[in-house]
Amino acid sequence: MARKPRLAAGPGLGLPPRTTNRTPAPVDRWMTARPEFLRAAADPLVVDLGYGSTPVTTVEMAARLRVVRPDVRVLGLEIDQDRVDAGKAVADPPSLDFRRGGFELAGARPVLLRAFNVLRQYTEEQSFEAWDTMLSRMAPGGIVVEGTCDEIGRRCTWVTLTADGPQTFTLALKPSGIEVPSDVAERLPKALIHKNVPGERVHALLAELDACWATAAPFAPFGPRARWVEAARLLAERGWPVVDDRKRWRLGEISLEWAAVAP
Repeated sequence: MARKPRLAAGPGLGLPPRTTNRTPAPVDRWMTARPEFLRAAADPLVVDLGYGSTPVTTVEMAARLRVVRPDVRVLGLEIDQDRVDAGKAVADPPSLDFRRGGFELAGARPVLLRAFNVLRQYTEEQSFEAWDTMLSRMAPGGIVVEGTCDEIGRRCTWVTLTADGPQTFTLALKPSGIEVPSDVAERLPKALIHKNVPGERVHALLAELDACWATAAPFAPFGPRARWVEAARLLAERGWPVVDDRKRWRLGEISLEWAAVAP
């Protein structure tokens, strides 16, 4: 059965924002480590959707992506006009600009879209509809990176989406800032946060990662980062579809095929 549209309409498709700040540096680091799609793009347009109370993270993202593609154009979108005005104050068009817009992307057709902490106030059903809406506005071959992080960017999770649907799920943590990996549970994307219950795949993943973290305790004297790397290695060894390697694990990341956590 087709899902019924339930998102509010208007100049920007979506609800007024609640998020006041965010620092998704880990996701920028992850994106710049996979530059092929951006380098190959005929029109290197990137959208930062719902950048928050200040445009600083959009400015930072633009600077990081220019290392990969010097002619990248970054567009920050917010529904709240005051936030758009704050962005306009630091804009440098065409390389960096700001506009009022929501899930419809204000008519833009980006090759890459970052949407962080924008779906937390929606229902699970609305979040899937938002995925569909954003994907329908992407350039051919475009990638959506949708997720959630804490206020200082030390606990992050995100999903990558293409026209073929969800592709991967990533956790990015500061290993020295956790007791167990499942501390990230409250920062799961909207599509997963209510599925962290027994019988669901994401719950099984977090439980297994906690078990691997416990098994990796002998590596603790070498530092929490070394312990995280060993926990990630054990997770892969136990048959979970991990898609990255030790280089990314050392940064506190681990990515898996979406099927590993799909509801």
